[in-house]
Amino acid sequence: MQLAATRIFTDDVDGLVAFYERVTGLGARRLHPLFAELATASGTLAIASSQTVPLLGTDAAEPRANRSVAFDFLVDDVDAVHAALAGTVDLVQGPTDLPWGNRSLLFRDPDGNLVNVFSPATAEARDRFGV
Repeated sequence: MQLAATRIFTDDVDGLVAFYERVTGLGARRLHPLFAELATASGTLAIASSQTVPLLGTDAAEPRANRSVAFDFLVDDVDAVHAALAGTVDLVQGPTDLPWGNRSLLFRDPDGNLVNVFSPATAEARDRFGV
């Protein structure tokens, strides 16, 4: 089995796509006005309109209701990302070295989802991510 994508359901596809394009520097592929994808080398972040939820089943998902998942983005320099995004994101925690070897920056996207931008800060962590 292979994880193909992680999908966020939102009431504002255009706004969330613009946010993640700015944060990641990637261009989204719009497959439909109600659906977009941002593809990275290791996975895809999909953004779908809450209007698509009924296609999955009644009450299958609820936009802006998540407090248990973080979207992790591996970057070369957490501090540079922090400087580039300063004042434009809902900051949760500035650049911090974590016990498992990552330097991490935490903020929320416009829908309240937690975003973790990190880079390996120790040799062990760099080996773990192949960088």
